[in-house]
Amino acid sequence: MLASAILKAIPVWCCILVFAVANGGFREAVLLPKLGSPTALIVSGLLLSFVIVGVAYLALPWLGVRRPLHLLTVGLLWLALTLVFEFSFGLWQGKSWETLLEAYTFRDGNIWSLVLAVVAFAPLIAAKLRGWG
Repeated sequence: MLASAILKAIPVWCCILVFAVANGGFREAVLLPKLGSPTALIVSGLLLSFVIVGVAYLALPWLGVRRPLHLLTVGLLWLALTLVFEFSFGLWQGKSWETLLEAYTFRDGNIWSLVLAVVAFAPLIAAKLRGWG
């Protein structure tokens, strides 16, 4: 059952990725000009976190997992996929490791590390919101 959930978790993560890219575009086009950098980064991070939990909430019945360890496994898979994508894409764009790691410093309103924690725990959070366990 867990193997099936892991295979199903990959297209769910792809959906999360699409929302994350759209969120980044929204942040750059709307939030940054209106709110400025620190506030825009915080609002964008919070918005993305809510979307991730929402996607997890909607996907849980399809994923078919309820055990906390299985839910955490799915979340950690999503975290690993996110990190691999983030660093691969950043390096492909020619960004330095130093630049890539700046996102983890909480500087200037950047809450990316907290968003990653939400990614990891989103299935558990969504299960709690559904009243499972």
